Amino acid sequence: MKKKFTLIATAAMGLESVVANEVKALGYEDAKVENGKVIYETDELGIARSNLWLRTADRVKLLIGEFDARTYDELFEQTKALAWEKYIPEEGEFPVIGKSHKSTLYSVPDCQSIVKKAIVERLKQKHGVARWLKETGALHRVEVALLKDKVTLTLDTSGSGLHKRGYRVGQGEAPIKETLAAALVKLTNWTPDKPFYDIFCGSGTIPIEAALIGQNIAPGFNREFAFENWDFIPSSIHERALEEAEDLANYDQPLDISGTDISHKMIEIAKENAMEAGLGDLVKWKQMQATDFYTKATGGYIVSNPPYGERIGDRKEVEAMYHNLGQTLQKFPSWSVYILTANEDFEKLYGKNASKKRKLFNGFIRTDYYQYFGMR
Repeated sequence: MKKKFTLIATAAMGLESVVANEVKALGYEDAKVENGKVIYETDELGIARSNLWLRTADRVKLLIGEFDARTYDELFEQTKALAWEKYIPEEGEFPVIGKSHKSTLYSVPDCQSIVKKAIVERLKQKHGVARWLKETGALHRVEVALLKDKVTLTLDTSGSGLHKRGYRVGQGEAPIKETLAAALVKLTNWTPDKPFYDIFCGSGTIPIEAALIGQNIAPGFNREFAFENWDFIPSSIHERALEEAEDLANYDQPLDISGTDISHKMIEIAKENAMEAGLGDLVKWKQMQATDFYTKATGGYIVSNPPYGERIGDRKEVEAMYHNLGQTLQKFPSWSVYILTANEDFEKLYGKNASKKRKLFNGFIRTDYYQYFGMR
């Protein structure tokens, strides 16, 4: 009989529905959306597939237990009552991280310390260890999260955050996370047969993510995950998921994807990152000002994360650039334009109201994703 697991795919605020759609596309239909996370049931293979395929999630966590606790005694006893020995071997390393929001138990260091002690007691008892646990084995990172006195205990199956795809050899000053870049592409109606441009490409993250989506390449294909070293998940599981990903990739899909940037240095970095991602010359790169954009193609897509003008000295320059950008891009009415910026006056400066806009966070910066749909 297949083992059943409850997984929690964490998501940046505003991206929960995008992550839920990805989870459902993997075949896990019962996905439940909550603030900052998507919860669903899978088997062992689902742990590997989720890490390999979720483009827009931050991490994949394995739920160990949930309960209410208002005292440290309750936290200790209920943590100790969970079957940790099923997941963490005698020599397993298990640091505990934590967070607490609107809970009676508000001291995170105390909660972490109590959870650690409770797991130690349980493992010593179950593994028959008299003195101390060596913790020289594989990493099993435990998280204790308290929200309004409800305790959620998880193991992090991912290791490094899922945005770390392994292809970024260089980056600019304020690189966009790969997970957010993938979400910006996913939030459009772009299909791989249409032209795709990023006119502020920086280190190339958005065009690279578009190319991976276009050829259906699993974003986690070139990296390692924490679960690969866990005893209770057979190594054959990850190999099966990798084989499946290889079979599903469509390397023959022709793509018309371009990235341009005013900085020659950033274009060189973008080229290196694309090579590292295994895309070769699939994306066309060019040093160019955004306002010099010109094309004879119709029905294409522009997806960009331009400078926001956060620094006072840059604001006027950025605002003038937004104005000129509007004048340039409105000459191509069949093209759909998607711009992520923190500048609240963007529509006024661009000279046109967006067909739709969506609130998103770029790191800790609140931004809007302005969506201009092309005429069909």
